[in-house]
Amino acid sequence: MDIARRNNVTETGNPDGPTVVLAHGFGCDQNMWRLTVPALVAEYRVVLFDYVGSGRSDLSAFSEDRYASLEGYAQDAVEVAETLDLRDAVFVGHSVSAMIGVLAAGMAPERFGALVMVAPSPRYIDDEGYRGGFSAQDIDELLESLESNYLGWSAAMAPVIMGNGDRPELGEELTSSFCATAPDMARVFARTTFLSDSRDALAGVAVPTLVLECTQDVIAPREVGAFVHKAIPGSTLVTLDATGHCPHLSAPEATNAAITEFLAGLR
Repeated sequence: MDIARRNNVTETGNPDGPTVVLAHGFGCDQNMWRLTVPALVAEYRVVLFDYVGSGRSDLSAFSEDRYASLEGYAQDAVEVAETLDLRDAVFVGHSVSAMIGVLAAGMAPERFGALVMVAPSPRYIDDEGYRGGFSAQDIDELLESLESNYLGWSAAMAPVIMGNGDRPELGEELTSSFCATAPDMARVFARTTFLSDSRDALAGVAVPTLVLECTQDVIAPREVGAFVHKAIPGSTLVTLDATGHCPHLSAPEATNAAITEFLAGLR
């Protein structure tokens, strides 16, 4: 299979620089990184891709069995890295992709040498001694609403996820992105995302890791950022002066500054 075509892989930036892989979250595609790419291209080789079922990926390659677990999406990332023969790349993952990056680094440690986790959450459902931000009933209702009326759910939830009421255009963009995703595939990705529990994988992270959280985020509250930081040995936690779950869109300057400072420290 042509992996580059399957995952709509694109490359830009400095071909002789260290490699940075930008991975999108649920309901999004690589275009969501358009405000981050310009901050990287002078010094870094930048790789972007779409998970199967998202963006301009090859939808015929979608398998519900494979993508019913985060490991299936992590395998996409690993196969992209293998196709490009990446070594010690920095994996920058937004939202659920932060945890997909953790899994991918565990699968192929020679391919990924550092992680940047943008608004990560290893588990969305509250548990004893753990606040994920949602009750089990919350998630059941969210998934039921999504599965019964995906377009309506997208229009209602995207502005909440974006969290920037003073900039409605951001919520509209996320709505459009959600709506551009094939509903049947989005349902699988949503269920995989919101029912996941990857907390046990965090302690095994053995690469330099930057955790970026927002001051206000309804999807990944600050207790989650603190949990991830504590669970990953030697990780760095930065709290961005940003509202919502997509700081690379709502606060790109602060997000890019944190990422580039971390990358500079790796060289």
